[in-house]
Amino acid sequence: MSQPAQENKMGVMPENKLLLNMALPMIASMLIQACYNIVDSWFVSKLSQDALNAVSLAFPVQNLMIAVSVGTAVGVNALLARSLGQGDQEKVNRTAVNGAFLMALSCLAFVVLGLTCSRLFYAVQTDIEGIINYGADYLSVVCGVSVGLFFAVLMERLLQATGQTFYTMIAQAVGAITNIILDPVLIFGLGPFPRLEVAGAAWATVIGQMLGCAVGIFFNATRNPEVKMSFKGFRPHGETIREIYSVGLPGIIMQSIGSVMVFGMNQILIAFTDTATAVFGIYFKLQSFFFMPVFGLCNGMVPIVAYNYGARKPDRIVKTIKLAVLYASILMVLGFTVFQVFPGQLLELFQSEEGAASGELLAIGVPALRLISIAFLLAGFDVVCSSVFQALDHGVLSLTVSLVRQLVVLLPVAFVLARAFGLEPVWLSFPISELICCVLCAIFLLRVYRRDVSTLQPREE
Repeated sequence: MSQPAQENKMGVMPENKLLLNMALPMIASMLIQACYNIVDSWFVSKLSQDALNAVSLAFPVQNLMIAVSVGTAVGVNALLARSLGQGDQEKVNRTAVNGAFLMALSCLAFVVLGLTCSRLFYAVQTDIEGIINYGADYLSVVCGVSVGLFFAVLMERLLQATGQTFYTMIAQAVGAITNIILDPVLIFGLGPFPRLEVAGAAWATVIGQMLGCAVGIFFNATRNPEVKMSFKGFRPHGETIREIYSVGLPGIIMQSIGSVMVFGMNQILIAFTDTATAVFGIYFKLQSFFFMPVFGLCNGMVPIVAYNYGARKPDRIVKTIKLAVLYASILMVLGFTVFQVFPGQLLELFQSEEGAASGELLAIGVPALRLISIAFLLAGFDVVCSSVFQALDHGVLSLTVSLVRQLVVLLPVAFVLARAFGLEPVWLSFPISELICCVLCAIFLLRVYRRDVSTLQPREE
């Protein structure tokens, strides 16, 4: 088998320079996405609190779509990066094609669900007709036209796996900026466009996703020679699919647990007041401004760790992980500081035009943001560890951590606090669960290092 004339930069570039080179474009693109998430809710909040609640309650379904698409793509990314490190070009190409096949099947499932079950999803959560109508309009579009989401994620991860993160940033930026521009146009009916209200936010989202997908396809075809996709004579390859899901399926389940957590938390909060669910939805939009860059950092780290694991270079793995933990912790301390100092100003961004329930929103939201953000001080380490486990083919460890944090601990603790002490202490369930997660991550990371990383020997040429 022919070998490349020069090793991929992930095996030779100094670790700090490499991580920044890989991660900074991803962090920038994630910040853009976080901005459009906030802008999306900001425009919707100007319609009414019912409109904001409708978009907030859609989060579990949107998160589930992201879980399936990103989880599958993480499996593709990790397998593809390891295959590159091993110099197995045939497996690289087979992985990419089978990944596309899995994305098509996943997308089809959500199209069917979105077009048939959107109204039912809202009706089981609330009897407020305005929320149900807005929500059904929003979710049927977001799910029914989700093809852009699934294939945009795949194209981005193919670029990431080969170190082409600059092009990933451009593709994501195109989608995000398109969404930001179209939001006010389609929500409020500017110029020749009809006023679509909440449905307009959904159409802005899916149009942005499709344009980002198109840009990603273009860059993979013209700027990513290490991955060649051809569907001529294609048949699903069972072993490749198994390897993709050995990493990706725990990731899918892990992030899907987030949907269950949000759904459950919304049920706990709405028993007090629907304003509490609005606060929770606002929090999720705001926290993305700090968590998304950490995810971008991890997206840049995963192929480095996976590549050097395949290339059997343990020192590079360890140094990359240490650097990622340092940078993630800095980002999360910044987020903690902002939430502690400016909670009122952040919440005021999402007041409706009529100013309904503004006093209640602030009364509930200010302590909520301050209490939840305590968890940020530990979250950077936890997020990096979960990504490391996935990169080293230990997705089950990530799944275990997520189960403990969001189902075994967070929801039960939130339920008990709500019953015993009322609404405000409920928010303490987040730092409590993050602390337990941090202990688990430290134990698992030490185990993985001793069993898998420290025992690596250089690969014979």
